[in-house]
Amino acid sequence: MTECLVLTSDRGPLRVVTLNRPAVRNAIDVPLRVALAEALEAAAADPGVRCIVLTGAGSSFCAGGDISSMERQPREATLPRAEAAARVVRAIWGTPKPVIAAVEGSAFGAGTALALACDRVVTASDAVFSTSFTAVGLAGDMGIFASLPARIGNARAKQLMMLPRRLSGTEAVELGLADEVVEPGTALVRAVADGDRLAAGPPLALGAIKQLLSRPRSPYDVLDLEVQTQADLFDTDDFAEGVAAFHEKRTPVFRG
Repeated sequence: MTECLVLTSDRGPLRVVTLNRPAVRNAIDVPLRVALAEALEAAAADPGVRCIVLTGAGSSFCAGGDISSMERQPREATLPRAEAAARVVRAIWGTPKPVIAAVEGSAFGAGTALALACDRVVTASDAVFSTSFTAVGLAGDMGIFASLPARIGNARAKQLMMLPRRLSGTEAVELGLADEVVEPGTALVRAVADGDRLAAGPPLALGAIKQLLSRPRSPYDVLDLEVQTQADLFDTDDFAEGVAAFHEKRTPVFRG
């Protein structure tokens, strides 16, 4: 299942890790979270890999959490799901190797968070980013409460999280969510070129840069808080309403 859900290929010291659920725009369910974490951890442990590029199969990077796999459940039942998301981000943050996101198409909710967890984000101009967790009554996970304010500041992060809107790849770069915008269909090509340059760089120095820039406010503390918060929110009326509205193709009515 892991080989099917996540594809990996090596181009010299560069490893490309591809989310492989194109039929659902690479929406993340629990098996994909586990498979992705395993693939990233394997890349981190491989001495022959010097840089990692993360992308999605088909026309999208990642459409976010797979809502069709979600349902209201007690926090104890939800914790493994939330912890699986944290495991993915720990794998990205914990490796000294640079990780680049190559974004085409949609990057919604967890898809945006996954891209932002990376060290560099290359996006197609017509890609679409949205921190859309509140659409189903959730707050967010996959490190977004550390990565988003680190990129654009607390005030703007709060506005995007509370009042989510769709941003093109061009707008994402202008706002600071992404680092470089390229022509549609070329994000992976550019990310690989950047990855080749990083793979040729000094790995210890690059690793030190990652480590030092994550201090003094440790994003790992944020992950623990996200796990607890996300698990709590799964057992709420608003979450149940959000999922129901999604399936019924109507606007959700949240009551808190």
